[in-house]
Amino acid sequence: HAGWAAATQLLPDPAEPRLLAVVRLDGPGPAGTGTEEDLVPLYPAIRRRRTSRHPFTDEMIAPVLKDALCAAALLEGARLVFPDAWHIHTLLDLVQDAEGRDAMDEALSQELRHWTRVGAGADTTGDGVPQDAFGPRRLYGRAPVRDFAGRRPVPGRTAARFEDAPQLAVLGTQGDRPRDWLLAGQAMERVLLQATLDGLATSLTSQALDWPELRWTVRDPQSAMGFVQMVLRLGYGPAGPGTPRRPVRDVLDITG
Repeated sequence: HAGWAAATQLLPDPAEPRLLAVVRLDGPGPAGTGTEEDLVPLYPAIRRRRTSRHPFTDEMIAPVLKDALCAAALLEGARLVFPDAWHIHTLLDLVQDAEGRDAMDEALSQELRHWTRVGAGADTTGDGVPQDAFGPRRLYGRAPVRDFAGRRPVPGRTAARFEDAPQLAVLGTQGDRPRDWLLAGQAMERVLLQATLDGLATSLTSQALDWPELRWTVRDPQSAMGFVQMVLRLGYGPAGPGTPRRPVRDVLDITG
């Protein structure tokens, strides 16, 4: 966006596995050199992108928009697939299975409470998901939207009917090593930013991917995708509110 060329190296030091990448600004980049220019149009979507845990309408996403989202994933070394109806039903069953397992696991419930914020001061912390971002409680519908409230009451929270036939996409990579996870993250962000520009609302679900015995079943056996990294829900609906972010200095070191 600023016209600078950037050279990025993923996982540059095997001795420091938490050093995810090194990015070097090489100076102003001439026009027409490299794929970075494809990212320029996405810049306005960075501050607009939100996770929406609200019901979406029944309006179908146009094939041309789906193709653009799939192309965005490919540009980052990953694949995005829009499953057929039978596979979507399988995905929804797997998410429901995972939700039941999560609810019975006290360690997972405790972790959920640790990084979600309910009550006074929920919007003033530096990270986590505040109650304003939980969205309404699901009254009807099969949309895979995780209820971050769990069993905790949230004052003023309403209930709503979600879509019965959610529009889902599966994001995956050929391998399943740290570099593949990074590529999947980059691809996911690029897809979400493109979707934001296209006027789509989005949310994510990973419940079924957290259980190894369920994760393999999430994959479409007719697809060339090796490993599923995330399931996306897309459609038309209200954007979610912003959530807290840690200071840049907590996650990024800038050197001269």
